[in-house]
Amino acid sequence: MKTTYRLLVVLAAALAILSSTGCSKLKARDHLNKGVQAYKNSKFEQAIDHFQQAVALDPSLINARLYLATAFAQQYIPGADTPDNNRFAEQAIDEYKQVLEKDPKNINSIKGIAYLYLQQKKFDLAKQYYKKASEADPNDPEPYYSVAVIDWTQTYVPRQEERAKLAMKPEDSLPAKDKKVCAAMKDKNTAAVQEGIDNLTKALQLRPDYDDAMAYLNLMYRERADIQCTDPAARSADLKTADEWVDKTMATKKAKAEKQPGGAIVVDQNK
Repeated sequence: MKTTYRLLVVLAAALAILSSTGCSKLKARDHLNKGVQAYKNSKFEQAIDHFQQAVALDPSLINARLYLATAFAQQYIPGADTPDNNRFAEQAIDEYKQVLEKDPKNINSIKGIAYLYLQQKKFDLAKQYYKKASEADPNDPEPYYSVAVIDWTQTYVPRQEERAKLAMKPEDSLPAKDKKVCAAMKDKNTAAVQEGIDNLTKALQLRPDYDDAMAYLNLMYRERADIQCTDPAARSADLKTADEWVDKTMATKKAKAEKQPGGAIVVDQNK
């Protein structure tokens, strides 16, 4: 009798736990649905509260954590370097990383982290996650493009700083101005320039009309031209290739605009 009684007690406790767990999961999904609705209505603080409750009730609910990360990211304002604003980015990154612990190839989380690091100008970390995105989805051209944008930023900025120190005009060439500085920049930038060119080429293989990638190929070849320190012919060839990519960019933008009634060609003056 005692054994039977104990067994009944254990079974009752197990049923109570199962019932409680099932109830928590239902409540979690209810908060998830309410959070999604608030998110769609741009009520991000309310959405965050619902997603946090959903995650607390059911830590295995990946969609709730992914939405929570996205809601935090939505609150982040790129370029605003304040503790509160940076906290939104860090909270988003933390939630994305927790998603990756359960689903290592979750492409939305990988790209979400990469984008936030990029906006925070944490370029090496951003590049690391964009490369992970390419590994997770080799047929997506955008991570290849993003790696190249980082490569260009990391080569262009220091090169321009050196040119400013030498009081160079835009039309001046670095090799002609100071061969020693040029050699130093070549040693520093060559690998990143080539990586950028390779990644943009890959992006265009995957998306032949990727005009942003074309525009950055123009920029990358100009980067390479200015560190062709002892090879004037190579410099001229790179500048010629850069000009060709300008023409291809404009032609592609024009073709896209013509497919849309009333469309206009928009050129990014910063590129």
